[in-house]
Amino acid sequence: MRRRPSGSTGQEDDEDDSLPGVGTLTVDGHGPHKQQEIGCLQEGATTEQSEDQNFKRRGKEGEVEVDVEVISAAERASPWKPASPADSAEEKSLQTIIPLGDDRSIDKMPSLRLRHRSRMRSPWSCSLATLVTTIVSLTLLFAIVHSFATRQLDPKGCRMSMMRPAFAKLVDFDTEHTRFASKYSLYLYREGGIDEDTKVKGVPVLFIPGNAGSYKQVRPLAAEAAQYFHDVVQHDEKAIKSGTRSLDFFTVDFNEDITAFHGQTMLDQAEYLNEAVAYILSLYHDPRRSRRDMSLPDPSSVILVGHSMGGIVARTMLIMPNYQSNSINTIVTMSAPHARPPVSFDADIVRTYEKINNYWRKAYSQKWANNNPLWHVTLISIAGGGLDTVVPSDYASLASLVPDTHGFTVFTSSVPNVWTGMDHLSILWCDQFRKIIIRSLIDAVDAQRPSQTKPRAERMRIFKSWFLTGMESVAEKTLPHKDPTTLLTLEDNSNSIISQGERLTLRDFGRSRKPRAYLLPVPPQGTPGGKRFTLLSNQKLDAPGEVGKLEVLFCSVFPLQVGQSATLFSMNMDLSGDSSGSTRLACKNAASDVIQLPASTRTSKNAFEEAAPFSYLQYDLEDLSEHQFVAVVDKAVNPTSGWVVAEFSDNNEAVHWKKDIGLHSLLTTGVRVRLPANRPLVTEVKIPALHSSLLAYKLSVASPACEANKELFSPLLRQYITEPFESKFFVNVKEANINLHGIAPYMPPPLRAQANKNGLSLQLWSDPTCNTPVDLSLKVDMPGSLGKLVMRYRTVFAAFPLLVVALVLRKQFKVYDQTGVFLSFLEAMDECLRSSLPLVFVALSVLAMSMAKSNFISLKPSASGLLGWRRNSTESALDFTRNDLLLGSQDPFFWFLVPLFGAVTVGVCVVVNYAALTVLHILSNVHGFCTRTGWFRDDDRRRIPTTYFTASSPRRRLITTSILLLFVSTLIPYQFAYLVACIVQITTCTRALTLAREIRSRSHFNFYNYAHSVLILMLWVLPINVPVLVVWVHNLAVHWLTPFSSHHNVLSIMPLILLVETLSGGKMIPRITSRLRLITNVLLFVLALYAALYGVTYAYLLHHLVNAVAAWLVTVHFSASLADSSAASDTPLFSLAGLSQILDGSSPAPSSDGMGMGMGMGMGGGMGMGMAMGGGGGGSGFDDDDSDDGRRAKKRP
Repeated sequence: MRRRPSGSTGQEDDEDDSLPGVGTLTVDGHGPHKQQEIGCLQEGATTEQSEDQNFKRRGKEGEVEVDVEVISAAERASPWKPASPADSAEEKSLQTIIPLGDDRSIDKMPSLRLRHRSRMRSPWSCSLATLVTTIVSLTLLFAIVHSFATRQLDPKGCRMSMMRPAFAKLVDFDTEHTRFASKYSLYLYREGGIDEDTKVKGVPVLFIPGNAGSYKQVRPLAAEAAQYFHDVVQHDEKAIKSGTRSLDFFTVDFNEDITAFHGQTMLDQAEYLNEAVAYILSLYHDPRRSRRDMSLPDPSSVILVGHSMGGIVARTMLIMPNYQSNSINTIVTMSAPHARPPVSFDADIVRTYEKINNYWRKAYSQKWANNNPLWHVTLISIAGGGLDTVVPSDYASLASLVPDTHGFTVFTSSVPNVWTGMDHLSILWCDQFRKIIIRSLIDAVDAQRPSQTKPRAERMRIFKSWFLTGMESVAEKTLPHKDPTTLLTLEDNSNSIISQGERLTLRDFGRSRKPRAYLLPVPPQGTPGGKRFTLLSNQKLDAPGEVGKLEVLFCSVFPLQVGQSATLFSMNMDLSGDSSGSTRLACKNAASDVIQLPASTRTSKNAFEEAAPFSYLQYDLEDLSEHQFVAVVDKAVNPTSGWVVAEFSDNNEAVHWKKDIGLHSLLTTGVRVRLPANRPLVTEVKIPALHSSLLAYKLSVASPACEANKELFSPLLRQYITEPFESKFFVNVKEANINLHGIAPYMPPPLRAQANKNGLSLQLWSDPTCNTPVDLSLKVDMPGSLGKLVMRYRTVFAAFPLLVVALVLRKQFKVYDQTGVFLSFLEAMDECLRSSLPLVFVALSVLAMSMAKSNFISLKPSASGLLGWRRNSTESALDFTRNDLLLGSQDPFFWFLVPLFGAVTVGVCVVVNYAALTVLHILSNVHGFCTRTGWFRDDDRRRIPTTYFTASSPRRRLITTSILLLFVSTLIPYQFAYLVACIVQITTCTRALTLAREIRSRSHFNFYNYAHSVLILMLWVLPINVPVLVVWVHNLAVHWLTPFSSHHNVLSIMPLILLVETLSGGKMIPRITSRLRLITNVLLFVLALYAALYGVTYAYLLHHLVNAVAAWLVTVHFSASLADSSAASDTPLFSLAGLSQILDGSSPAPSSDGMGMGMGMGMGGGMGMGMAMGGGGGGSGFDDDDSDDGRRAKKRP
């Protein structure tokens, strides 16, 4: 008989081609080693069937040829296929060498029985349906990734920052203060050349680094604080008298702890930080450590600045038992995922998030301020936008946590004089942004109060003025709350009063060579259509006392009474000249309400360019109810360049609502708006339907060219949404990429339902003097929209693959229990693509549409808040988990994402399967080469490896298992044991593949396919367990040997260990011939359903569901062994077989066959690891166990 080298590809291909029609039988000879080859059936040949034994008939499962075995009535009494006795010591010895080669004796057969082999396809073979699906899915995946990397990218505009850092470690903060002193450290920052010593002298600020962050990340902020106070603030006597002081920046060395993956680490850090806050405050009480003015009160609170997960740790501090009341009242976070955890692989972090967020929501839902422990706390969340590819900026939203009286969310692209997005790290060192952070904190400081900060309402006004554009509805105007400070005197016969409704346009300044005022009459209140005042200039607006080109005043007539002095005003501006008659106006300066806009000229390219910004004023008519005139004062005395445009415009003309536009019509026709030539200075287009963060758009702005000498400025566009506060500016705009962070998947609903009610708004400043129309065209950018799926749905690839793998395993077990053939992974995938997978994806799509429609209905806000606290409490009991299911979409328009991700996941699963096959074949070839010297040769049998699946002694395996489980329960997390189990399973698959390639029998391919599919399932669960394992390894690296307080549940890993050890002994799972096989079906279907519905939000539970499936498979292995042992000894023994007989309504039938069985102890302690020695083979679940070269002759006992 022809032999080929072990592991030969040619051997595998040749033999596989000859398998479909080949069958071999062995008969008993008269000698102990005699073999007789009865026949070799050619393809299509048949033999006689046995009448009283099991016989085979050809059947089909889908399009895969399978063997269908007719089970006798006696065998149906047991749920497992029974085993037949081994015939001789020689065969027993051979079975020890090859436990999978479960050959059957035919001495019980009165005649030959039919054996039609199932077509043992190569594990590499792929059907046309699977191939097409894989190509399509990989094409979609490539398009998504390519779009994410190359399309709809925001420009980067951060400038580098400089510093001279020095750190002083506070060694006194030791184990007497905290139990984490040996792991974490506290430092005080000092700027070289400015700070001379390490004594505290200002207001304490504590910087909290994020996930794997360094304490040195505080350098840009702390350096700017020291430099700004040294160069500017300390010379401002008014600021010093008002309580402004320098900032003492403290920072924490967490040894780059990984907090994003581990909830307990986050709690440990919060506990340590509360102790650190208490220690920091004690430094200001110690005269030896403090240089503070003794007249100032001792600090009672610390300002917190947190980056990334450090912002979440800052909020966690307030719920810890060691939190000192009122020790924290101001929290500023950068790129912090407040709304939900970035990943849900750890149960502790999910529960910790729920506890934190529920605490904050409950606090702000209280009726009275005295019952709100967070009443004094302000929380500012700053997000970097689309450039942040570490944490989705959608998660930075506070809309579901904090009312706008206590905090808000803003994007860096909205911040005045910043106007650029930032990635996850550059938000710390971006020069123009760190200046805004520090100036806002210094303005909020009041060292004359024990809290070291101004009252909450004033702090909120300061933060809004620094971080918001000033055009938001919550932005507060200072003009109505100010008193007149300027007395403006004009000549009576002035020609500078602009007619009602006309526009003021100045193309230069100083033409009169003396100051001149232009008056715009304020329209009467209640004007139909609504009015608003807008002014735009390329010059800075002067504050009172400043000497510049332009000043804007809001005035009312001031009749100076006899004897009344004009010294009531701090400023007296007399523009009457030599005129005898004059008009006096009491005026308020508008400089404090100036909105800065990026300069837009023909040479402008990006909003963040270093150029003098435009000055913009915007008031509703209601804000000007006390005034009769707006005075635009040209203060230049010599001709100079510059321009200003001011007007009162109708809101009906300035705002264009597109309420009839939906996403479907937008996809087909887009949005087109034509702005007439005679239009206001500022126009807005509002499209309420555009609120999703999953879509990107292309905007074009077209208008006839304006003459260069007449154009004041180029079109300036602002794209914005109202919740969160995200604005983007486009200068000299002709085309623009529009993308936003509006309604995002999995986000909890806002406290009040008004969020995003206006959708996307486009605000355009265009030169009205050009007198040309402007055409706006907005279309969906489908290729660019694909990239927006990455950040919002990247965790889907931790859940959806388990949906596919679970359905594939379900198909494999179903076919195996019916036919005895365990399909390969790709064969089962092909069957699922033709049946279950399309049905499941269709059902999930319908479910997604139904849930999205129910969630899309907005909640109506109540007419009045809770006992007057309308803007400070939740208005109804909201279900904050309603968007956790499936793909978390709140819009039924996106139902197609379910089949889209399903198709992509199928392709990814196929690719991972091929990758696993490649690795296993490489290992198999290496293993075969290394063990070649251990093979033996016999003339009558093919070469058989002698070292495959050699069982260890029962004591050794029991001790190994016990030690591993003991370590799991005390020292190591179960995730480490899971990693070990994956490695062991890889070795098992390697040996099974090597043996299957050598023996080439159905039973060996069955076992390999079974072990391979279990490995694929385990590999997809591995990413869920790796993050916690990384945290544990990191703790060991920093010499923190304290075990986790969680992740030591032995039951979380024991079934998987038992299953892997069972397979490592070569034990094939038996077939289940009773209704108990439905348990396997149901368990795998539940796993698939959970992976689809809750896999993203609660991914950590996927491990436990897979563990439950493993427990059932172990039970099947174990119960079959018990049943075989009971049958061999004729001793009643409880097992699932008896339970199955009760369920079937039949009584247990005694076994007519004796059974020789080698019972080895598996790693599970008591699990049968030996293989049934002899015929039948049903106990091992093997139907077709013959090699391709012929059968071995068995000696009859």
